[in-house]
Amino acid sequence: MDTFSPNPDSDLFDVMIVGYGPVGAAIAALLGRYGIRTLVIDKIKDIVLMPRAIALDNEALRILQMVGLNDQSFERIGIQEVKMHCPYIGQFGRVNTSGTIDGHPKLITFYQPDLERALRKQVSQHDCVTIRCGAELISLKQSNNAVTVHLLDSSGCKKTVSARYLVGADGASSTVRTLIGQDFKGQTYSEDWLIVDANRRENKAIDHVEFNCDPRRPTPHMPAPGGRERWEFMLQPGETATEMERPEMLAELLSPWIAPEELTIERQAVYRFHARCCSRFQLDHTFLIGDAAHITPPFVGQGLVAGLRDAANLAWKLAWVIKKQARPRILMSYDQERRPHANQMINLAKMMGQLVMPRNRPRAMAIHGAMRALNLIPPARSYLEELKIKPANCFKQGLFKPGSRMGNLHSGAQLPQDYIRQNDSICLSDDALGDALTLVGLGVDPCLDLDNTTRQKWEAAGGQFLHLGMRGQTNKASTPFAESLGNGLLPGAPKGCVIAVRPDRVVMHMGQPNHTKTIITESLDML
Repeated sequence: MDTFSPNPDSDLFDVMIVGYGPVGAAIAALLGRYGIRTLVIDKIKDIVLMPRAIALDNEALRILQMVGLNDQSFERIGIQEVKMHCPYIGQFGRVNTSGTIDGHPKLITFYQPDLERALRKQVSQHDCVTIRCGAELISLKQSNNAVTVHLLDSSGCKKTVSARYLVGADGASSTVRTLIGQDFKGQTYSEDWLIVDANRRENKAIDHVEFNCDPRRPTPHMPAPGGRERWEFMLQPGETATEMERPEMLAELLSPWIAPEELTIERQAVYRFHARCCSRFQLDHTFLIGDAAHITPPFVGQGLVAGLRDAANLAWKLAWVIKKQARPRILMSYDQERRPHANQMINLAKMMGQLVMPRNRPRAMAIHGAMRALNLIPPARSYLEELKIKPANCFKQGLFKPGSRMGNLHSGAQLPQDYIRQNDSICLSDDALGDALTLVGLGVDPCLDLDNTTRQKWEAAGGQFLHLGMRGQTNKASTPFAESLGNGLLPGAPKGCVIAVRPDRVVMHMGQPNHTKTIITESLDML
């Protein structure tokens, strides 16, 4: 068998990623930022030029910001509201998706090939990342310190490659998941839906997302960039993909919105939506991320978002272990942190599915009538409209100091983001945090009472320091300084606290300035 390696002086990669879709590309770009020798393989040679995922929320956009993408990296449409309509009682629900959270729109739609091109462009900037498309994974074997895989390339030649860690980002039919014995078990929610993407809809498409919750044919409907528009039609018992994808049927289904002579179909396909989650996201040196680990129904637009959360959580942990800035035991926290939240999002999507697709008229009137009645109660309306029902991406156990809390911010939760001024430039605060562990002082210099020995230990572990001053405050020390320009960082924690922030923006530890040494010592003990 032929063997290839990253360079003549080394016989294994640090990380091998199987799958070069958006989640695989995102973790490859993050590992590239950390300088990790990475191999990416995918059996498909090129980007699939068809729209698939279509929605991203502010959390996903914040992760893409970490990867290196910005508002100009790929086209998007900001969605200002989501409406839910019942044919029997009218509009019964609304979600307010206008405005921003952490400096990003609450909800956008996008064209997946554009996003994948932007991600691959980021990956190409890192010489430490090697791409091998047209290579299919055949088998893998794990040892005490590596994973060895057998590949089949596009010419039919077999190759053997080894890496210290392997990441399966190879989608819902994951070969990696099967090879490590983590195939989905138990019952699944499943429904067949016809996805129809039309183009040439410039100035004709709707400007929001709507759920037409008719039990005869539930239909989510939304716009997308490039003059596109999407409909998702639930199949009824006995209907087949062949029948539903006929041009005459497509024209009939879309006739309430588009005249047959104006219809231009970009894609139509029947998909089965599932709700599944692995019992473990890690086995020894192999990890599962994205659809390889969990499959989420699309009703809350969280499928790709969940995969990007996985990538952000795992990438820095792998990097710190490989660079010997942390012990391998921290990798167990990936499953601890991500699997419970992935399950919560699946359950939310299933619940939303019950709203979207009631089975009959009495059930629709009962469910949708109850939702409309709840909207007459201001606290309930606010809870639903502002999507407070969505589980926060914060952890109950994992790589952080449990019980550490100041104000509304606590360890295991995300540090808020806001605009700052640093070195006469205005940017988002995550850009100042960069790719390091960061000890942040809110309104206080985090190095003020810090001895040199503790400071050097923090820096040796990949740590840095940042003094986030309040609006109008100036820098009076050598510690890197940035001026907070808004109030986004203040509601989470009071002025004068010190926060240890992980590279994925999760709060690791926090406390008063006179406890800075303890915060650093206890944070380093976790690594």
